Amino acid sequence: MSWIDDKARSELAIVRENKERQTYPYFREFESGGLHTSVGGKPIINFSSNDYLGLTNHPKVKAAANAAVEKYGCGLSSSRPQATTTEHVELEKRLAKWFGYESCLLFTTGYQAMLGTIVALADKDTTLVLDSYSHACILDGTFLAAGIPGRAPEVRFFNHNSAKSLERILKTRERKNALVLIEGVYSLDGDKANIKEFVEICERYDAVLVMDDAHGTGTLGTRGTGILEETGLKDRVPVLVSTFSKTFGGIGGILLGRSDIVELVKHNARSFLFSASLPVPVVAAASTILDMLETDGPAMVTELHQKAAYMRGKLKDIGFELGASNTHIMPVMCREERKTVFMHIGLFESGVMMVPLIYPSVKHGEERLRVNVTRGHTQEDMDTALELLKTYGEAFFVLSGEEIGPMEA
Repeated sequence: MSWIDDKARSELAIVRENKERQTYPYFREFESGGLHTSVGGKPIINFSSNDYLGLTNHPKVKAAANAAVEKYGCGLSSSRPQATTTEHVELEKRLAKWFGYESCLLFTTGYQAMLGTIVALADKDTTLVLDSYSHACILDGTFLAAGIPGRAPEVRFFNHNSAKSLERILKTRERKNALVLIEGVYSLDGDKANIKEFVEICERYDAVLVMDDAHGTGTLGTRGTGILEETGLKDRVPVLVSTFSKTFGGIGGILLGRSDIVELVKHNARSFLFSASLPVPVVAAASTILDMLETDGPAMVTELHQKAAYMRGKLKDIGFELGASNTHIMPVMCREERKTVFMHIGLFESGVMMVPLIYPSVKHGEERLRVNVTRGHTQEDMDTALELLKTYGEAFFVLSGEEIGPMEA
């Protein structure tokens, strides 16, 4: 036994405790994919999925992936410099056109896309400016860039979604260049970025805005291309990152920008150059979903918004606090760890899955269930979830106006 065994045992004490009490809420083993799955033989309605348009299990998508398996197998056994197919290149061209950018590059994951982009663009002459609620991919890309000898950028954080805080940092930065990193929709709170203000401030202080719109792709804008379409600001955000792991039903990262910028990242991002190429069945599935978005995107986005509005209205009527959310992602605030976990367990045992977010994912006092409403959820799914949420919200004193102090042991 070494010190790492001691470290593991010590730091996993709370995990062991929750497993022993049967209150450990993570790594549930799905027995099928999709919004309607099963765990341990029990049917589950999944409100933790990011399959926002409900297309992951569409027959056409599966058929396209199966055909690609027959042609290419499940993987290409090498990275993109040695393993690029015509399917990769064709989809990159189509995505660039659909989003409205000059060029596109596909990564193996969205996480790697942001990591590689930050490290390729930042150097010792750069100040990286991050929203304080930044996703792990932005944080990790920043910390990776900051650890490169001789190239380390300055790193600064601004208050979440605060234009004043961002402007204050850009005014006082120590490096001549600035890269501002934000998200279009913040996945823990479900709120949209103040894009218009951020764009104007970045232009005023000669800073480059890089946006991760993973949760806006397929859900915002008339055609579903994201928050930049919704706000009409596409031409003023030079670098956009997105993913296949939400609306596009698989896994993979998307980088969009001017051709020279994309080429720079393509030849310098280690997370791109040294990762296995995105499997062609995933490329084929995403390409088929893009077909659907090009033809039926507006109708699908409208349907998603209608269902999200219904769920939001009912949750508020019941008395739940939804924080700053103004999208299809809705945090049901419980504000105490045990209440959050017990809410999750009660719902799960009744056939509804909603991920509990507790410290360190969120601050103490901001514990919540994250409810993701998708186009694939039926009216019955939503009403079932609402009835159960009301029952357990009352039982655990989570509803507005009720006692919300810590539960007795």
